[in-house]
Amino acid sequence: MNELEILQVRAVSLAVADAARARHFYAETLGLEADDNIDMAFKIGEVLLLLKPEEEWYGKPTDELNARVTIRVRDSYVAESILRERGVSISDPVTVYGKNPIGAFLDSEGNKLWFCSDAKLD
Repeated sequence: MNELEILQVRAVSLAVADAARARHFYAETLGLEADDNIDMAFKIGEVLLLLKPEEEWYGKPTDELNARVTIRVRDSYVAESILRERGVSISDPVTVYGKNPIGAFLDSEGNKLWFCSDAKLD
């Protein structure tokens, strides 16, 4: 088994210029179901499409490829530790956002890939 326990792509994030217009487009025009737990998130099967207003995010809407990919792992803290042991550059140490621990690393070409795991239940 993969020691990092990469499970699936969890989310793809897109920058949006107008949150209300984007929400309408993805909900009404495309007919995607909104996620009940995350604002501005829509379900595409098991993957979340996260819409990020440009004033809250580093990305800007563009007709060029401009998405953020988040990989779901079994445990973000374990994944970060293994990546560090393998000499991978951790660009964003694991931090809890909402209830989920999320971090990011750089691949061999300098591309940032995010990873997250489900919230720990008490």
